[in-house]
Order: sequence, then C-alpha cells, then structure tokens
Amino acid sequence: MTVTLNGKTTEVEGEDLTVTQFVAGLEIGTQPVLVELNGEAILVREFDDYRIKDGDIVEVIRMVAGG
Repeated sequence: MTVTLNGKTTEVEGEDLTVTQFVAGLEIGTQPVLVELNGEAILVREFDDYRIKDGDIVEVIRMVAGG
C-alpha cells in the first residue's frame, strides 16, 4: 500500500495494518514515538485500535530526551 509518511510518499508492505504493526515495520527500535494519523494524534494505548490504510497520511515522531 502507499501512504504518506512524514511528508514523503512511501510504499509499505501489507494492508490494513494496526498502528502498532506499522511502527514495528519502521524498525526504529524501542524508542517511544508519537503518531498522527490523518491529522489525529493517536495515544500509545490506542495503537492497536487504529488501522492504517492505503492513502493515509502518517506522521511518526521519535521522542528524544536530553539535557
């Protein structure tokens, strides 16, 4: 399927993926992320409740702490 990921058109393996499955496929490790799906912020506890479909717009932001 084709999605827009962080502003870039991207081909993704699979169809109708949960947000959890989608993020796991990005191979960004265990670092916490914020996800926005079609303009709506998704809470981590809701990642399994939302599905990413062909044509969706997804923003994934890695949370980084520092000092």
